[in-house]
Amino acid sequence: MRTQVAVWAFGSMLLMSSAAAQSVRIVEPRDGASVAGSFTVKFEVKGMKVAPAGEATPGVGHHHLLINQDVVPKGEEIPFTRRHIHLNKGQSETAVTLAPGTYKLTALFGDGAHKSLGTEFSHTITNTVK
Repeated sequence: MRTQVAVWAFGSMLLMSSAAAQSVRIVEPRDGASVAGSFTVKFEVKGMKVAPAGEATPGVGHHHLLINQDVVPKGEEIPFTRRHIHLNKGQSETAVTLAPGTYKLTALFGDGAHKSLGTEFSHTITNTVK
């Protein structure tokens, strides 16, 4: 009985640490940075595999960049607009050109069918374009 409890507890800890390790973030530019009108946004994801869009496979997806948009709720399709940039080919960075001003940039990870993984897989920064 003790062995079963120990194995169950160890397995539970592994599941919790795996879930805690899952995240997405914008690594460049830094939050609060001033950037030129054309700049590169670089993404990082932990606990998931990045792949081109296609089938919805558990643990696999691709990046999206939302410009001045709220996070798309979990399970909803991420729209195809000029403010919802899809990195369909499995890229981890994209070039962006914006007019001067302050922008909210949000990284949002979605599955192969472009369904949002929700706020758990989002990261928002604010940048000023010169």
